[in-house]
Amino acid sequence: MAIHITGDTSADQVLSDDPFALLVGMMLDQQYPMEHAFRGPAKILDRFGTLDPARIAAADPEEFATMAATTPAIHRFPGSMATRLQALAAIVEEKYDGDASRLWSETGSGKELLKRVMELPGFGKQKAQIFVALLAKQLGVRPEGWETAVGAYAEDGFRSVADVVDPASLQKVRDFKKEKKAAAKAQQA
Repeated sequence: MAIHITGDTSADQVLSDDPFALLVGMMLDQQYPMEHAFRGPAKILDRFGTLDPARIAAADPEEFATMAATTPAIHRFPGSMATRLQALAAIVEEKYDGDASRLWSETGSGKELLKRVMELPGFGKQKAQIFVALLAKQLGVRPEGWETAVGAYAEDGFRSVADVVDPASLQKVRDFKKEKKAAAKAQQA
């Protein structure tokens, strides 16, 4: 199934073709507009020449950070994200022999998949739940119990990037997040 998150056909193709790219995009989806975060893997591929986890993990950290910061940067915090990306690549290389899809293809349950994703740098519980929901909703990766593991992100609607399939759904997710923030702010008042 093709991914349509970024609004850029080439960047979406990178996400569709490479499981590690999708994982990286999700990692970058923090304090940065989601479509820009998910364009990051295409920028890395274009500049670095590969998304091979072994090569990324082995890259000189300073040179890799400079590449990540080249305008347009891969993230609003390119240095820290470059460091985190190299750590992510190292884990994928060491635990999954460089094949990010093994993270989800070799799991027995939604609970186990969520645990595996939460072990990755930059993935707290909520982000891990969203990524597991994205895998389920857009790639058909649905280990037993995935709905319970991801909670409300399994529901129909427009709650997160897991529900983004086109520009209209992207706007609906933005509206949902805006409503949630306004409700939270109103509760604090």
